[in-house]
Amino acid sequence: MFSFSPNIIGQAAGSSLAQFLPLVLIFAIMYFLMIRPQQKKMKEHKAMIAAVRRGDKVVTAGGVFGKVAKVGDDGVLDVEIADGVKIQVIGSTLSDVVSKPVPADK
Repeated sequence: MFSFSPNIIGQAAGSSLAQFLPLVLIFAIMYFLMIRPQQKKMKEHKAMIAAVRRGDKVVTAGGVFGKVAKVGDDGVLDVEIADGVKIQVIGSTLSDVVSKPVPADK
């Protein structure tokens, strides 16, 4: 009859840990270099979209530059791109808020 000595079982457990260690390290590196910064960027973009108000100058993802004329409840914005020319865009398609209007001093 063949029996395992405790020394052989301990080596098998150690080698399986050594096999998974590179995978764990690769995942940790990918998390800190790729996933975490992307989540931070998405969070900042979502906050920027939530802070858009009437009068803000914005740029859409398509490169259209305009001034926000109206902010709808459902995330749809009316953007004035020329005098009397308004388009409707979805708020999530904004790529940047160029400038915010400065309140007048009283």
